[in-house]
Amino acid sequence: MSQPSYRAAVVGTGGIATAHARAIAASGGRATLVAVADVDLGRAKEFAGTWDVPRAHGSLTELLREEQVDLVHLCTPPRLHAPQAVECLEAGATALVEKPPTLSLAEFDTLIEAESRSTAHVATVLQHRFGAGALRLRRLQDAGDLGRPLLATCLTQWYRDESYYAVPWRGTWGSEGGGPTMGHGIHQFDLLLSVLGPWHEVTATAARRARSVDTEDVSMALVTFENGAVATVVNSVVSPRQTSELRFDYEHATVEVEHLYGYTDDDWTITPAPGHENVADLWTQGRSTVPSSHEGWFAAVLDALDQGQAPPVTAGDARRTMEFIAALYASAFTGERVRSGQITADSPFARTMEGTGTPWEKVRNK
Repeated sequence: MSQPSYRAAVVGTGGIATAHARAIAASGGRATLVAVADVDLGRAKEFAGTWDVPRAHGSLTELLREEQVDLVHLCTPPRLHAPQAVECLEAGATALVEKPPTLSLAEFDTLIEAESRSTAHVATVLQHRFGAGALRLRRLQDAGDLGRPLLATCLTQWYRDESYYAVPWRGTWGSEGGGPTMGHGIHQFDLLLSVLGPWHEVTATAARRARSVDTEDVSMALVTFENGAVATVVNSVVSPRQTSELRFDYEHATVEVEHLYGYTDDDWTITPAPGHENVADLWTQGRSTVPSSHEGWFAAVLDALDQGQAPPVTAGDARRTMEFIAALYASAFTGERVRSGQITADSPFARTMEGTGTPWEKVRNK
């Protein structure tokens, strides 16, 4: 039985669209990029020419009307993700949405509801889950080789200057949904959550320290997990020495990765606890040179679709991450601990990540 081939489209032809086009091209014929769309039709045509795509359109609506596609890669600004994903689902096309998938938890729930009415699916692009090191870590953890998870640290300390925020949709609650918690650190703490499982409680702070934006430029959180593990999470865009770091302390070993925008096995280290030196040997088995990337994520998407399953990261998976973000903001802006499940549909932090308002805006309005 021959392997299916999927007809793919890319909507939004800015910088991240190249990673999606590259992933489709690397699929070995399992998917073909048949159309692109952008509000700037000239840019769409230029992108189409670069990637040998037969047709370019000026909007998603036009593309869905004139093309037959199975997959739509949404590489547009965050405020467009939810309405465009719903439009794809209503047309029977699976929506593959760049992060953050929506501006709020309530908006994300509209995607879940739309997916329930559709034959298609929605999935969020959180590619760091699919690198070889992350897959190996989860495998060893699930097999019990590392012992119980005890402690973790998760750092996204990046640097974005004022020129970065000159793009109109950046740095605002209404168009980006949040600051580095939403748009930058999400990759690292999503990987953290995918390893440690369901989170239980968040205590957080957020601040606007240096950038002239509406959102935070720094946030920090203390997190407890249902399995008893505890973690710290830092998200920043004001850190000149940029780094992305995760450290997991288990009973039998410490496992760490340090990188910036994507890792390979060379970026991971393992330090066995005394008496558990064999764990280091287990870690080296099946080493890979393949980086964490959109290509690894997209291969997992195609594998799931071939098996008739929802592609990763599923709506359920992504909602847990989005709820964590909402809880972090809620704790930071109310000064209270927030538990999983506490942010219900009537919460202001479900409707917008800003919730009841930021401390710096309240001070300005006094």
